[in-house]
Amino acid sequence: MSVETLEDGSERYVTAGGVAVTRQRHDAVYGSAIEAYIDGLNSRRGAVFSSNYEYPGRYTRWDTAIIDPPVAISARGRAMRVEALNARGEALLTVIAPAVKALKEVSVTGETKRLVTLDVAKPGRVFTEEERSRAPSVFTVLRAITGIFRSEHDSNLGLYGAFGYDLAFQFDPIEQTLKRAQSQRDLVLYLPDEILVVDHHAAKAWHDRYDYAGEGFSTEGLPRYGDIEPFRPSDRIPPRGDHEPGEYAKIVEKAKESFQRGDLFEVVPGQMFYERCETAPSEICRRLKKINPSPYSFFINLGEGEYLVGASPEMFVRVVGRRVETCPISGTIKRGDDAIADAEQIIKLLNSKKDESELTMCSDVDRNDKSRVCEPGSVRVIGRRQIEMYSRLIHTVDHIEGRLREGMDAFDAFLSHAWAVTVTGAPKLWAMRFIEKNEKSPRAWYGGAIGMVHFNGDLNTGLTLRTIRIKDGIAEVRAGATLLFDSIPEEEEAETELKASAMLSAIRDAKAGNAPSTERQSARVGDGVKILLVDHEDSFVHTLANYFRQTGADVSTVRARCRTNCSTS
Repeated sequence: MSVETLEDGSERYVTAGGVAVTRQRHDAVYGSAIEAYIDGLNSRRGAVFSSNYEYPGRYTRWDTAIIDPPVAISARGRAMRVEALNARGEALLTVIAPAVKALKEVSVTGETKRLVTLDVAKPGRVFTEEERSRAPSVFTVLRAITGIFRSEHDSNLGLYGAFGYDLAFQFDPIEQTLKRAQSQRDLVLYLPDEILVVDHHAAKAWHDRYDYAGEGFSTEGLPRYGDIEPFRPSDRIPPRGDHEPGEYAKIVEKAKESFQRGDLFEVVPGQMFYERCETAPSEICRRLKKINPSPYSFFINLGEGEYLVGASPEMFVRVVGRRVETCPISGTIKRGDDAIADAEQIIKLLNSKKDESELTMCSDVDRNDKSRVCEPGSVRVIGRRQIEMYSRLIHTVDHIEGRLREGMDAFDAFLSHAWAVTVTGAPKLWAMRFIEKNEKSPRAWYGGAIGMVHFNGDLNTGLTLRTIRIKDGIAEVRAGATLLFDSIPEEEEAETELKASAMLSAIRDAKAGNAPSTERQSARVGDGVKILLVDHEDSFVHTLANYFRQTGADVSTVRARCRTNCSTS
């Protein structure tokens, strides 16, 4: 069915599951629309996703935000919850619950008008590698829910949220030696009924507000608001981290032993840093976006006193139509003090055989992941060792694409890559076992993904890196380093601390009230001074004038005029 335009200007279409969706579009103020959402997420569930980093052909500048979603889908292991967060969610549950309960892999453990709890069965047979993404898992439920709302008539509507690291163990079981907290969740996704879209290229913003209707239910006229849970700072003083200084270097030594035995080619263990969070998460979000622009910036209120604030540099998986793409990052060096020093660091990074080997290994594994679900011959590297520069670091990045085989969808692409070699290592299973045995705390969201699963079949996700997890007022920042046979333990430990430093600075500076500005102001020693510069056609006088103006001086420039022919020929 095509889109129908109604008398009031709204649009209506019917999804594959028979749900009538009505969409009303309202213009928003371009310059400030996103700010209300950022402030609202301090106490209301929802998410803001931003891309404030440009790279031609790879990233574009956009903002997307949701708040007060009617439905939340969450999971801990194979136990799932589909929860109505308001009266509109209760209406939607009447169409979601039957579809989920009909799945043969699912058993319902509880049901009310606001909550359905489920258990997903473990696989009852051996699945080939080519079909492993179709084994029973929480994604079986997600496929059923997205199937209800499937339509090509809207490119923004979908599920928004976060995917935790432990989801990979539903397909690649490993022995878990780290104790998981009872509060740890592996999945939180929201089904929205209002989406803010900000198009930075067109300098436009708008709200899309949705109503849903079907047999026996409708959300029309029901209030859109959800519960308010104010952020509460913690009085507890946390430790510095889960490692003492020097302990991470010892993990590097252990990894080098595994390299010698041939158990591992590379591995990416991390360490955690803690900080008390005394200011609203929105201020940390603003601070982080300012000091560390990235293609995958995000701020998510997950409920239950838990927030994610991040500035991830790395795409996880993006699917548009049949095209699947990834951008593995490996190879890191500290930025210089200015552009000239940056250039010197870039040359040093590109000449590093170790960093080249890191990225080559990551891209080889990534191509292997795509080959499981993509058409033969379609997987190719379209960008090699491209430079991306962030607030404190310079990275080398590959860009890889493939074309999904017939019968494969965005979830197949997502699961085939879980999780990226850039946060685990190679071989993946051996690396994940090493991480489980040698890290000091569970990864929770770190190393997983954030983003959107659109109902038109597309998907856009970023790796959960450079992320601050706030739980009950305590901020957690995990950072890792890619280890190889020739890794130097002390340098790898220093790299994890450098990667974490931008996140920790965002927390501390927001607490100090420094969020509005990060730019160093030049001394105004030239206030009140007038300067006349004479340009003798030397091509550099205006640069000199610029320097003087930065001190506050009033500068005028005149060009020298020769009485006779000034030619030197």
